[in-house]
Amino acid sequence: MPDFFNPFSGMVPERKLTKEELIRVVRLDVAGELEAIHGYMAHAEATDNELAKAVLTDIANEERVHVGELLRLLSILTGNEDEFYKKGTLEVDTLAGQIGAAGAAAPVTKEEPTIGSLKNTKEA
Repeated sequence: MPDFFNPFSGMVPERKLTKEELIRVVRLDVAGELEAIHGYMAHAEATDNELAKAVLTDIANEERVHVGELLRLLSILTGNEDEFYKKGTLEVDTLAGQIGAAGAAAPVTKEEPTIGSLKNTKEA
């Protein structure tokens, strides 16, 4: 979310961050990247304009790369972050194995109407 109204948002603190503060900042940066992905994809999905859809999706994908970079940095800074991710992965894999294919979401095959496509329909 833009924070331009806050005159202090871009100021560098008088001192350098501690390691713990840096870890918190990186976690906040990850959240910011995820929020950006959400926004770009929502905008891409809300339009019928193919160029806008392609550009917004490309930007969202670049943000995903940033998430990967930040998660790697977080892993290096904490020294144990990957252990938590592996544990979470195993928990989901266990549940997925218990549920099986029946628990998987059915693929959407029908195009959902959009505002743009509804505008193009003529009443008979």
